[in-house]
Parts: sequence; structure tokens; C-alpha cells
Amino acid sequence: MQKLLVFTNVPDRAAAERIADLLVAERLAACVNILAPCRSVYRWKGAVQHDEEHPVLIKTTAERYPALEQALRSAHPYELPEIVAVPIERGLAEFLDWVGAETRP
Repeated sequence: MQKLLVFTNVPDRAAAERIADLLVAERLAACVNILAPCRSVYRWKGAVQHDEEHPVLIKTTAERYPALEQALRSAHPYELPEIVAVPIERGLAEFLDWVGAETRP
């Protein structure tokens, strides 16, 4: 079972906590890390934006990704949320097994 690391950014810690609780409670994620605020610079609707955001790292499986993406889009406060998933190629086998076990429906 392929494991994934999913990245997103949210505007504040409250949104990050709400999303983390939802994803773990629904077994769409085994673990969610909420990182310290960072500064994001990006172009949106023709203007350069400078915003503080909280990066969020989500551990899940490829099997659960479609439902995770749908839940994340619904709960995310942004009109167009950053949702990027990358495969986990290597890692501690016991940890990756745990990710699989914690995301079984």
C-alpha cells in the first residue's frame, strides 16, 4: 500500500487544528503535523500577495487520498487550496505500517 505525504497551507492555526482533527477522526490521515507560521509570497488574481500561513503535513495512503482530498477541499478556507501529495519512497517500516493501519476505513 503506497504511503503519501500531503502538503497544504492554511491562514491560521485554528484552521490547521480543525482540519487536522477532521482528517484524523475520519481515518483519512494517520498523523497531521502543524508547522510554525511561515511567510508565503505568491501571485493571486493578478496581484503579488505576502501572507503568513501555517504549513500542514499529512500522512496517508494512496487508497485514502481521494477521500482526503475531498474532505480537505470542503474544510479548507481558501478558494483554491494548495494540496500536493508526494509518494513516500522509503521510511521506517513500522511507522509506514502504522500509517496504513490508522487510515483503514
